[in-house]
Amino acid sequence: MPTVAPLDIEGHVLGAHFLGDIPFFAAATGAIHRLDMGHKVTEANDGLLASVADPLTNSIVTGGEDGKVFRIGADGSAALVAEQPRKWITAVAAGPSGTVGYATGKVATVITADGGSRDFTEQRSIEGLAFAPKGLRLACARYNGVTLHWAGTNGAPVDLDWKGAHTMVTFSPDGRFLVTSMQENALHGWKLDGKPGEETRHMRMSGYPAKIKSWSWSPKGKWLASSGAPAAIVWPFAAKDGPMGKAPLELGTRANILVTAVRFHPADDVLAIGFMDGMILGVRLSDQKEALLRRPGKGAITAMAWSKSGRQLAFASEAGDCGVIDISA
Repeated sequence: MPTVAPLDIEGHVLGAHFLGDIPFFAAATGAIHRLDMGHKVTEANDGLLASVADPLTNSIVTGGEDGKVFRIGADGSAALVAEQPRKWITAVAAGPSGTVGYATGKVATVITADGGSRDFTEQRSIEGLAFAPKGLRLACARYNGVTLHWAGTNGAPVDLDWKGAHTMVTFSPDGRFLVTSMQENALHGWKLDGKPGEETRHMRMSGYPAKIKSWSWSPKGKWLASSGAPAAIVWPFAAKDGPMGKAPLELGTRANILVTAVRFHPADDVLAIGFMDGMILGVRLSDQKEALLRRPGKGAITAMAWSKSGRQLAFASEAGDCGVIDISA
């Protein structure tokens, strides 16, 4: 059984991240906890709504109810990136070369490393943001689809339409696919690498009993794991048409206990699966062999992150019972 170093934080914890070998935990209060030669705390947002790790700058980008966007350094420093008084920062994204994206209502803002700023306005509220793996391209998830903006040029935006509310958005690591999670317990995808003038092909991934709040791409982008069912639902994306016409893998199946968080290992096709009751399983895709990483706890697993070496797994929970699992022990 792997060893678990527990960390109890008061209240709901939204995010778990690693900067180098240092685990960070982002609490709903806005406090950023880290285990760095002891337990240390950085006070950033007054009410946290979103956090994302930026591996290129070895930092974490946060947004909150106070209308502020911060960049948290590996040493716990908090630098103010942007401020929108009396507005909520509902989504954040980390882009190339230190670029940051954030959303307030119907407006998405991109701030480049040199301090330049550019706004993109949608007709409906923006729920999710993601930067493409190549080029300064920003995807904005909204009601009835996604809009793709070229943040570095004046290229015309591209609308990808599909009826319903789209709440999160992600590009595949190779940039060939774009996937959203929806309010109606489904994923929806678009194939982006079609020929010029060719209609963008859709991928509908439905049948989930609950909303999908967590997903993770495998290291080479061949698989997309997702929460929202009593097993991790893992869709195949290796073929040129992605999961179209293919059934997903169902990993870590447990009777009536929902998967609430998923996170692929950084180097191997191994998936960490967190459940509503606080249990965490590790599953190898090649033979679907399972390993118990953590027994049930107080609250549902809300987020997980692997260290760069892949030897430690940080986890957060809605009840604040967080920690780090050492799988090399």
